[in-house]
Amino acid sequence: MIYGYVRVSSTTQNVERQTEEMARLEIPNENVFIDKQSGKDFNRENYQILRAKIQKGDLLIIKSIDRLGRNYKMILDEWYYITKVVECDVFVIDMPLLDTRSTPQNLVGRFIADIVLQILSFVAETERENIKSRQAEGIRIAKEKGVHMGRPKLVLPDNFDYVLQLYLAKEITSNNAAKMANMPISTFFKYLSLEKKKLPA
Repeated sequence: MIYGYVRVSSTTQNVERQTEEMARLEIPNENVFIDKQSGKDFNRENYQILRAKIQKGDLLIIKSIDRLGRNYKMILDEWYYITKVVECDVFVIDMPLLDTRSTPQNLVGRFIADIVLQILSFVAETERENIKSRQAEGIRIAKEKGVHMGRPKLVLPDNFDYVLQLYLAKEITSNNAAKMANMPISTFFKYLSLEKKKLPA
């Protein structure tokens, strides 16, 4: 049996490009499983249904490897389960080397596909580490230059102390105090709490 798997990251994205490929390969509509959610893991409703259906000797076709998922470590684990445990073949349309079928034209398909996937996983992991390293280096350089990281520090209005005294003396309400200080009431209470800690016990 031949199955197709289609995934986009959200309900607003179009699956047409992927489903057209499935139709071109003459995969029956009832054998094409579609998910519209993130590829961060494999907890997707239709993928799990597909996973339960595939059997030894079946063929699973996907448009590109990132349609299976985003995390290459998880993709490797899932690839192993599909091709080694279930013994279902996989063919990735956009990367013909990822074709585990053994045919007269592709005698070592599974062997080559496994190697290619391992290389892709290594490259992806290396790039992730490089990104983390560049981010850390950028943060370090910014701190050395005195660049403030994170949210900008709130500058209190000149009349905050006066407004605070009025509030503490119960001459105005918290809503009026926030309005006079020109800030959200949540922010007023945040700074009220900080100021109270400064007061002698």
